[in-house]
Amino acid sequence: MTTSLITGATAGIGLEFAHQLAARGDDLVLVARDAQRLEAVAEELRRAHQVDVEVLVADLVDRDQLATVEARVADRARPVDLLVNNAGFGLKQRFLDNSADDETAMLEVLVTAVLRLSHAALGAMTERGHGGIINVSSVAAFLPRGSYSAAKAWVNSFSEWAHLEYGSRGVKVMALCPGFTKTEFHERMKVTRGDGFMWLEPDFLVRKALEDFEKGRAYSIPGAQYKTIIALTKAIPNRVLRLTQSMGRR
Repeated sequence: MTTSLITGATAGIGLEFAHQLAARGDDLVLVARDAQRLEAVAEELRRAHQVDVEVLVADLVDRDQLATVEARVADRARPVDLLVNNAGFGLKQRFLDNSADDETAMLEVLVTAVLRLSHAALGAMTERGHGGIINVSSVAAFLPRGSYSAAKAWVNSFSEWAHLEYGSRGVKVMALCPGFTKTEFHERMKVTRGDGFMWLEPDFLVRKALEDFEKGRAYSIPGAQYKTIIALTKAIPNRVLRLTQSMGRR
């Protein structure tokens, strides 16, 4: 039996991962801040898919609460086979309009939590000789988009390195780079969500991500439009890329 642990599991991409992984028979460990919503999602998944669902209430900005999740990921007696580092949020305002504390909190979730949970997972997984990590990054990682893009660029670089470093030891690591996706992400930032061709459905996004992961790819970039954008970033100077600053957040 496979066990998957998902952070940010009660909404958006994380929730879709929970549904698709449960549908294939994985037991789940769901991590989120909202205890009531977490329990409701867990009960829904148990009923729909007859899988075991464990919940961990944790705010990943809080190091003590993050440590609880790290311990669960590293538990050799109850192995986690797949870690999905999905939790994240963005800040609507420009860098200097946010407080340093808000910017730091964002980096704690986007970077520090990914690093620490990956460290815990890789230790246990390399000992067993199998396992996997999907780090949810963003197309923004390839664009000049402030501290959010910088954090996601770190996720890409870290994931690619870990993919190469630990693949020979039986552990697959992949960065998933969504573009605009129809989730609560933008609503939480109080940014209007669109419905044009640039907007991806979560079920398509996660299905493609899991397909790419099974193929052992280092990156998953669902959607031909986003593959094209990322290809262009390698050919277009940064002064032109700055014109795309309104694009790229997942």
